[in-house]
Amino acid sequence: MHDLLNSVQGLPPLLVYLVAAAIVAGETAVIVGLLVPGEATLLLVGFLTYTGALRLGPALLVMIVAAVTGDTLAFRAGRRYGPRLRASGFGARVGPHRWRRADALLERLGGRGVLTARWVAFARTLAPRLAGAAGMPYRRFAPWNLAGVVTWVGGSVLAGNLAGESYETVSRLLGRATGAVLVLLGGVLAVVLVGRWLGRHPDPARALLARAAALPPLRWLAARYGVLFFLLAMRVGPGWTLLINLAAGLVLLFVAGVAIAWLLGAAMRWSGLAVVDDAIAGWFADRRTPGAAEVALTVVSVSRGSVLIALVAVVAAGRAWRQRPCPGRGGALPRAELLDVVGTVGAFLPLVVLAVVAEVVAPGRLASGEEGVLFATQNAVMAASLCTLAWLLSRGSPWPVTVAAWTAAAAGVAAIGGARLYLGQGTASSTITSVLLGVAWTALFMVAWATRDRAVGAGGPTDGRAAPGAPG
Repeated sequence: MHDLLNSVQGLPPLLVYLVAAAIVAGETAVIVGLLVPGEATLLLVGFLTYTGALRLGPALLVMIVAAVTGDTLAFRAGRRYGPRLRASGFGARVGPHRWRRADALLERLGGRGVLTARWVAFARTLAPRLAGAAGMPYRRFAPWNLAGVVTWVGGSVLAGNLAGESYETVSRLLGRATGAVLVLLGGVLAVVLVGRWLGRHPDPARALLARAAALPPLRWLAARYGVLFFLLAMRVGPGWTLLINLAAGLVLLFVAGVAIAWLLGAAMRWSGLAVVDDAIAGWFADRRTPGAAEVALTVVSVSRGSVLIALVAVVAAGRAWRQRPCPGRGGALPRAELLDVVGTVGAFLPLVVLAVVAEVVAPGRLASGEEGVLFATQNAVMAASLCTLAWLLSRGSPWPVTVAAWTAAAAGVAAIGGARLYLGQGTASSTITSVLLGVAWTALFMVAWATRDRAVGAGGPTDGRAAPGAPG
């Protein structure tokens, strides 16, 4: 690597500018980014500005212009060939409904999705083409894309410049961080898919049993001993059936939680975030004073996981009491399903499951190779509890109340997590991953509830039986 750097430093600056610009522009223009992401090139340019081989100002300008040019060419290609792609055999196999869903997604996210994609390897290679093919106006695409290019190019070049002699380390960690972002996106996708499935099947145990009964061995048993199963079900009764269903649902939630935690743990291992744990811990230690430490300890003591779970239970019970149906007015208690319980008085149950999940998957090996804790249980439960409270309070509330609830939740997560870091109770990496786990846990139920509301509004099934032709 040192020989390569020495060779590059000996090249004429104009040639370096041209080659680096061609690589950065080609990442999106000719889709080479699917094979070679551009961060390494930008870091190298930043390192060359550190050594004096290139000037920082012109290097930033050339790289930004190159990235914008590549994105513009990709956008035009998507605009020109997008309809032809949709009309092709491949487009027909994709299906009109999926194209419409992609158009709706881009319409909803708009420029925000373009800006975010610029920071994700592979996604930034395809995003301009998808935006052009979806018919997004260029005047809407250009400002968001420019913001993403400026932040991404500027951040990468400045990182290479500041790294100086540590260029190799920064390049390796940034490459790993890109992989970690992809794993995090996989975790987000898992949250959305599990939440949507739960929303379509608020009675998950019954839905899984119905699918299992369709398998040949169980179908044969049901056909042969169906009467016996019916009598057994009658013997169990509705009360025990409800308890069995809730227990099975909580087991399924535990499995989903472990899977999501594993994905976040994988992202943690590949991010290189643990490398800065000691530096952050030292920064907090240098600023620790007796008075501030006493205040932080009070905040941490008041916000223990058990206290927050109890608070969630009280708030959920209060909202369930206010929203109870009135006898004599046509109201009837809804059939008790897992999602009903989670959305009302039983909102604390998923938090208990999360605490168990965090305890089970907490030990792990950090990116530095040392044994550490991937998930701080208190932080995970704290983040999930505050987000759950915000969710409960914002459901059906006016917009100002919703904004206030979520703002307070975000401030509480930052304050409590920061207080624990200030006291040395955990590392920065474990705090971040634990907060991500708690937020993802709440997002799962928010997606499930939104999916259920749409299904009910459309007259779709929410009793564990998928509609004909609907994905399970």
